[in-house]
Amino acid sequence: MGEFLDFVYQDFKYKLYVPGKYSSDKESPLLVMLHGCGQNPDDFATGTDMNTLAEKENFLVLYPDMNHPLNPREPAAYNPLGCWNWFLDKNQHRGEGHPKLIYEMILEVKSTYKIDSNQVYAAGLSAGGSLACILGATYPDVFNGIGICSGLPYDAANVFFLTDPMAEEAKKCMEKGVSDPYECGNSAFQEMGEFKKKMRVIVFHGICDTTVHPINSQQVITQWAQTNFRVENGIGLADITPARVNSNIINGRSYTQHVYHDRDSEPLMELWMINQMGHTWSGGNPNGTFTDPFGPNATEIIWNFFRKHYPQSEEKRMETPVKKTVTVPMELELHPLAKSPVESPANPPIVQLPINILVPSPDNSSVQKPTRTEAELPIESSNQSLTETAAVLPIPIISSKQTPNESSAELPNESSVQPPIELTLKPLEETQRKNFVSILLSKLFKRKNEK
Repeated sequence: MGEFLDFVYQDFKYKLYVPGKYSSDKESPLLVMLHGCGQNPDDFATGTDMNTLAEKENFLVLYPDMNHPLNPREPAAYNPLGCWNWFLDKNQHRGEGHPKLIYEMILEVKSTYKIDSNQVYAAGLSAGGSLACILGATYPDVFNGIGICSGLPYDAANVFFLTDPMAEEAKKCMEKGVSDPYECGNSAFQEMGEFKKKMRVIVFHGICDTTVHPINSQQVITQWAQTNFRVENGIGLADITPARVNSNIINGRSYTQHVYHDRDSEPLMELWMINQMGHTWSGGNPNGTFTDPFGPNATEIIWNFFRKHYPQSEEKRMETPVKKTVTVPMELELHPLAKSPVESPANPPIVQLPINILVPSPDNSSVQKPTRTEAELPIESSNQSLTETAAVLPIPIISSKQTPNESSAELPNESSVQPPIELTLKPLEETQRKNFVSILLSKLFKRKNEK
């Protein structure tokens, strides 16, 4: 079995579960678990059974403890109920308050244990879930996924104790939600700053939660949808339409799972709404507080969500075969065609050919300096040589509004030094190809007869 160790960092206690299979020869994932009000690391670990899963899946679990004496110089760091003060502005920014504390605890763990920086996650319940949401916005470069159980969106409230000593603004948000979750999303995007990135988010909430109203779960999704939308350079408001909705019954509780995709149609967020569940951890151990032993197992589902989207390292990532451009230098000479041009397929593979072409110029044209452009030629089939394919395609670039004599590619005079010209070759309609070739050949034969 593993070890459940006690530590102290700047007057704050925290516990760390290290699985029995941990090895300093290999990097391990790290999950930060943030307890709710009236809880502590031991209680939260028992109620979620996260250490049991960590032993099975071989990852470390960090449990910061909010229960500590009041420091008059740091009132924002104290709460008489042991709640994380998610509603104070100081605890909503990078390099300040609770986010800075959690980040530095992670650094301390990393100084002793070998942690995979691509597999650091945070999850929490109630006030801890709200702080996990804040960590996703303040340290997106540290966390690669967050789990929010019965929590609130980023920047939901900003309590000023001198005018609101009982934090009524925070209570109002818990009971009724925020006025504009999209604005919360914009605030989270601004907070990310130069570290901005899409954040994977999974949310659990009980339909019968009377402590944090279920509307907050939908607003958390709206907030993160807007934040991720802005990260993707979106303008305006994000579309909050789920890509998939699943409903079922697990362990005596019915639930609805909403899956949301990013712009690349990849799963990015999930919302689990559990019927008949209150302000509790779904599928938890009844030996802990604020748990519901019925319903989907949030512990396993959250971890599987994180692992499912784990970015593989380069050496482990399987490459998907893709079409690659091939650069082939060629010199071609124009000659009368023995057969009519071959029609290109609708979706041919693309081959880039920088081609040096020596072509006599039409009369009275000046010498054009060599220009470099990329040539894209569709290849008819794998049985046809590159030379044959290029020979039957029109050489100059002619738009649908141009005639051959108006082509943007000027050709050097016959008597002039003929530098190689690299041109962009693009397929034209068959009629254009025939007209151009006919005109060009007639020019060539005419000049030959004049000599």
